[in-house]
Amino acid sequence: MAINENLVPDEEQLSPEEIKDRRQELTNFYKDGIKHLKVQKEYETLLTEIEEQRAKRMQASMFLANAFAKEEANNQNQENENNKKG
Repeated sequence: MAINENLVPDEEQLSPEEIKDRRQELTNFYKDGIKHLKVQKEYETLLTEIEEQRAKRMQASMFLANAFAKEEANNQNQENENNKKG
């Protein structure tokens, strides 16, 4: 059994000009894709920045809530002590 060294059928073999054309088609395809990917990257970056700002805002709100809760607890303790003394 002979091994066919030419694994690409004759109708699939491309001339140097066809190879050049195919390469140009691929290049154009990728360049067009890059335009869309850049827009997607900008979109994803903006979403990330928004989420980071939301997290910072939530963290600040929780910090304030904890500070007010501690202050309220201190005020309540002082009131209880004053009521016991009076």
